[in-house]
Amino acid sequence: MLRIEGLTKRYGRLLAIDDVALTVEPGRLVGFVGPNGAGKSTTMRSIFGLVAPDAGTITWDGAPVGRDHLRRFGYMPEQRGLYPKTGIAEQVAYFAELKGIRRRPARRRAEELLTSLGLGDRLGESLEKLSHGNQQRVQLAASLANDPELLVLDEPFSGLDPVAVETLQEVLFERVSSGAGVLFSSHQLDLVERVCDEIFIIV
Repeated sequence: MLRIEGLTKRYGRLLAIDDVALTVEPGRLVGFVGPNGAGKSTTMRSIFGLVAPDAGTITWDGAPVGRDHLRRFGYMPEQRGLYPKTGIAEQVAYFAELKGIRRRPARRRAEELLTSLGLGDRLGESLEKLSHGNQQRVQLAASLANDPELLVLDEPFSGLDPVAVETLQEVLFERVSSGAGVLFSSHQLDLVERVCDEIFIIV
């Protein structure tokens, strides 16, 4: 279980987050909502050590989150971190290798994920040739490459068409049914209310 308690972060005089607390249990789909600038992304980045909080704790099963835990987590940032001129299967396999998966199984995993997300006929294409929605599917595949125990998604539904939204919902339900915990932020409150087991609100 992921547990965040008392998380606080300042940037100079700006109080970005103040005493944030939330939990994500295995097999639960958790929504994280709030207005722009409330601190959702800062909180999510803190889980992965991309932001160093000034106070508070982040633990997984009672232990401080460390490098070994992060190899078992998946993260999809709001600002995408993919390479526009590289083939999509090659990229997803690369991210799997970074999580400790050997090359051949990583390539196989990449092809399976992309095929399940409707991109099986485009495995060799570069990212820049895909639509925004399909690029988002590739980013999702990269976050799933290590079969994560915890999946954290920052605005994953932003800009997706209804078909892509449905595909992403199905993927999240599959992860939860396999026992993973899922935390995602969104401004689409009707969708959050429809799919989530729990909702945390930050103001």
